[in-house]
Amino acid sequence: MLDIFELTIPALTGGEPRNIYVYTPDTEGTFPVLYMFDGHNVFLDETATYGKSWGMLEYLKNSERQLIVVGIECSHHDEREDCGGRLSEYSPFDFTFRGLSVKGRGKLTMDWIVQDLMPYINAHYPVCTGRDHTFIAGSSMGGLMTVYALSAYNDVFSRGAALSSAFGFSRKDVRNMIRETEYRNTVLYMDAGELELSLSLRRVFGQISSLLVQKGILLNSRIVPGGTHCEASWERQIPFFMNTLFYHAEEPWK
Repeated sequence: MLDIFELTIPALTGGEPRNIYVYTPDTEGTFPVLYMFDGHNVFLDETATYGKSWGMLEYLKNSERQLIVVGIECSHHDEREDCGGRLSEYSPFDFTFRGLSVKGRGKLTMDWIVQDLMPYINAHYPVCTGRDHTFIAGSSMGGLMTVYALSAYNDVFSRGAALSSAFGFSRKDVRNMIRETEYRNTVLYMDAGELELSLSLRRVFGQISSLLVQKGILLNSRIVPGGTHCEASWERQIPFFMNTLFYHAEEPWK
């Protein structure tokens, strides 16, 4: 079952509503929960920015995965507006992109998810609560935010999936963040598409993968053969990252 409702994020876009998409299994019990960035692109082609979603709804209906998936719509404002847009909302760091200075407001985003959205989801859906059953995932800027969430909110999220992460904008900040974090029992699936990686970005991907391993992250890192930077490519990776999220996981919801 897919619910769609509206919430606001006052610290980011005031009283402007945005959609929250929640998939719940059609069975009895309590379930782990996966929070996903760019929620409008996760389930439905008709709401996806470029007309193609991840196809997560079809995957969940046709697979045996029993979990709740919460998709959070991003800001659609221009970065030049006072409230900022997706780049600002999905970056924990300030950076410059094509001459545009972007203010990183990723902490505000994550604070809202943890302090406001998660209690709402826990109160209204059959969630198996606790760190061991709380996952997070995203692509591009959402992939960057996934690694940030596992680092800065490691007491909340135990597992994550970061696809085609936009590390290039703030590679030094990402590396420093990982070096300064003490992780505990953390699992991460991280990939990048073969066809989206320049030589420089391939090097960054390797450096960050190495750092994560050194810090004790249980990492599944791969370069996707023929992979590109789009929802159609990320859809094909769902079975891979789901296997990682659930591999050797406690399953008290069964």
